[in-house]
Amino acid sequence: MTAKAAVLQNGVDSKSVPTSAEMIERARDLSKLLAAQAGEAEKLRRPTDDVIQALKDAEIFKLMSPKKYGGFEMDLDTFFEVGLALSEGDASMAWVANFYIEHVWIFCLFPEQFQDELFADNSYALAPAMLSPTGQVTKEEGGFRLSGRWSWSTGIMHADWVLPAAIVTGEDGKRAPVFFALPRSEVEVEDVWFVDGMQGTGSNDVLIKDKFIPEHRMLSFKAMIEGEAPGAKVHPSPVYKTPMLPTLGLAAAMPALGQARACVRMFQERLHDRMENHGTRRVGTASKMRLAHAEVRVDQIYLLLRNLVEDVMELRENATRLDRTRWATQLAFAVDQCKSVIAYVCEAAGASGHFQSSPLGRAARDINTVGAHIVFDLDARLELHGAAMLGEEIPGILV
Repeated sequence: MTAKAAVLQNGVDSKSVPTSAEMIERARDLSKLLAAQAGEAEKLRRPTDDVIQALKDAEIFKLMSPKKYGGFEMDLDTFFEVGLALSEGDASMAWVANFYIEHVWIFCLFPEQFQDELFADNSYALAPAMLSPTGQVTKEEGGFRLSGRWSWSTGIMHADWVLPAAIVTGEDGKRAPVFFALPRSEVEVEDVWFVDGMQGTGSNDVLIKDKFIPEHRMLSFKAMIEGEAPGAKVHPSPVYKTPMLPTLGLAAAMPALGQARACVRMFQERLHDRMENHGTRRVGTASKMRLAHAEVRVDQIYLLLRNLVEDVMELRENATRLDRTRWATQLAFAVDQCKSVIAYVCEAAGASGHFQSSPLGRAARDINTVGAHIVFDLDARLELHGAAMLGEEIPGILV
C-alpha cells in the first residue's frame, strides 16, 4: 500500500490532525472517566472496556504513529503532557494507555515492510512489550521460531499484537536482545495478575508455543537504544530517532507523577471539607504546612521531568552514554520522590484513606508497585550514572 493510499484509507489528512493542546485537553477530559472507573478496573484486574473505547474514540493511540499511516506524529513533549493528564485519573489504566502509545512508537521503528502490513487497516495497534528476554529462539530460513513464557505483559487484555523480547545470536556469534512481533491470536494468556498494586493493568503472562516469525518482524534493542532503528530511516520526524529507554521510562513514570498530583489535590479537598463542616478534626498548622510542602515537591518533580523531555528532544540519537545514564537516574529519582510525596500526604489524610475504595489508598498501593519496575531501581541507576560520570565502562542494556 502506498503512503497516500494508507492516509486516505485511515481518513486522515493534515487538516484533520489535532494540535498538541487539543490532545492534552482530550486527555484531561478522559482522566475523569479513568478516575470514575478506577475501582471497577481494580475489581476486574484489567482496564475497563469503556475506558479503552473512550481512548480509541479520542484518538489517543494515534499520538505517536506516523502521518504516513494516518497518525499524528507528535513528539515527546505532547506524549508527556497527555500521559500525565491521563495519570491524574488512575495509575493502572493510564499505565496501560501510556504503554500502548509508546508501543505504537516501537512498531514505527520496525522495518518498513512490517509497518506497511501492520498499519494497512489502522493507524495503530495495541500491544504489550515484554522487556525481559525470556524466550527460546531458533533461526530458520527467512525468520525465527519462538517459544516461551513472558511475564509483566501490560496491555495484553485488549491487545491486537504482542512484542516479546528474546536473545538472538547474530552472524558474528554475539548474542543480543531483540523484539519480535506476533498477532495476539498466536499467543496464549495465563491469568496470574493477583497483586497488591496496579491491579487494574491486567499484566498477565503470555505463552508462545513454537511460532514462526518472519525476519522483518524483528527489531534490535541496540538500534532502538541508540536511536538508529530501521524506522528512523523511514520516517523523517525526529521522534523516531529518540532513544528507547527515556521514552519507556517516561511512559512508566507519568502514572507516579499524575497520582502524586492527584493525592495533593485530594488532600487539599479533604482539608477544605474539614474546615467547612467543622468536624471533630480541625485543620491545624501542621496540615497546612504539609499541604504546601507536598505541592512544592510535586512541582519540582514535574519540572525535573519536563526538563528531561526537552533534553531528550534536543539530543536524540546524538546522546552519549553519560546522557542516557543521567536520564535513567532522573526518572528513577522522580518516581522515588513521587512515592515519598504520596506516603507523606496519605500519612496526614486520616484513617479513611486505608479503605480499599479510597483513591488515596489506591494511589499508595499503586505507587509502591510502580517503583518496583526495573528501570526505577534508584540504587542501580545512581551507581551506573556515577560510574559514567567517572568515565568507567557501563555494562548492561538498560541505559
